[in-house]
Amino acid sequence: MAKAKKTARKSASRAIRRATRGDAITLLKADHRQVEEWFDQFDSTRSTSRKQDLAQKICQALKVHTQIEAEIFYPAFLQATQAKDIHHEAEVEHEGAKKLIAEIEASGPEDDYFDAKVTVLSEMIKHHVKEEEQRDGMFAKARQSDMDLATLGEQLASRKAELMDGAQTRRRTGRRGDASAASLGR
Repeated sequence: MAKAKKTARKSASRAIRRATRGDAITLLKADHRQVEEWFDQFDSTRSTSRKQDLAQKICQALKVHTQIEAEIFYPAFLQATQAKDIHHEAEVEHEGAKKLIAEIEASGPEDDYFDAKVTVLSEMIKHHVKEEEQRDGMFAKARQSDMDLATLGEQLASRKAELMDGAQTRRRTGRRGDASAASLGR
């Protein structure tokens, strides 16, 4: 079990390093793969402390991911493509996920509905990822546009690092803040 955890961590770390060297879509897809991995681990564990840890990681990663998309990627996508339907649907999906994330963060494995909430969040995220990554989805349309995906990738990576550093500082000091559901909106 410990070896599997170490291998998973190394795999995720490699994906993040590759993403920071790639374009915006590469970074966002690396985030998708990381969260998918954590959802799979959540599904396969019986340990309540492990479930709590994974749920926390999932929620934090999704909060940061949705924030960088909302602040940087989605506005650039909308400007470059004028694809309002795709943009608006993605924004609405984010809003639904943020509400469920807040519920998960406010509860824990002792809550009878905790596992169900994480499972529903997983299904919501899988749907959202599928729509972004499908052949005629947001990422394909972004690649077909004149978006500067390399520069956007740098901006996303920089903002992500900033948000993650802030989250780590808050965890060390026991404070909640910046990347909370309230700050993830538009």
